[in-house]
Amino acid sequence: MGPVASQEAIKQLGTNGGGFFNANAAHPFENPNPLTNFLSMVLIFAIPASLTFTFGRMARDQRQGWALFSAMAFLFLAGTTAAYWAEARGNPILNDQGLARGLGNMEGKEVRFGVASSALYATVTTDASCGAVNSMHDSFTPLGGLVPLFNIQLGEVVFGGVGAGLYGMLVMAILSVFIAGLMVGRTPSTSARRLRRGR
Repeated sequence: MGPVASQEAIKQLGTNGGGFFNANAAHPFENPNPLTNFLSMVLIFAIPASLTFTFGRMARDQRQGWALFSAMAFLFLAGTTAAYWAEARGNPILNDQGLARGLGNMEGKEVRFGVASSALYATVTTDASCGAVNSMHDSFTPLGGLVPLFNIQLGEVVFGGVGAGLYGMLVMAILSVFIAGLMVGRTPSTSARRLRRGR
């Protein structure tokens, strides 16, 4: 059986991913029921989500921390909604042949988790770049599989790994402010000059 318990907590809390068994979090010794599945997702997001609050405290403006958290949460919820919608509709090829879709696209998923928990877990782990899986992402429907791929391509700005999501989102925010300033003609240097002139 092996020392699974000693490895499992740091796998999730540290967003290290991987797994003691080849089936990763789909194996019953690593993730036996929906409760452990939910606790795994909470642990994966615990540190990255709390760092937005820490940023607000360090910047002495808690609204900035909540703004970062809101942007990350919006992207996370949009991805979860899209993945679940696509997976719950079932396999489009089987639907075209008139076969009953029943529980949705269950290929590559554990029956004890189902479509909803599998879509949520896939979104959480790819948002946090954790690497843990409880279903096979290549078995998702085309639109359902697009969500994990999109999250991976975002480069850890949706909560991300421990600390990585925060600095990734801060870089995006700084670039956005800089580009917006260029578009409206208000760069930091011109704004400072106008302040000195009293305009």
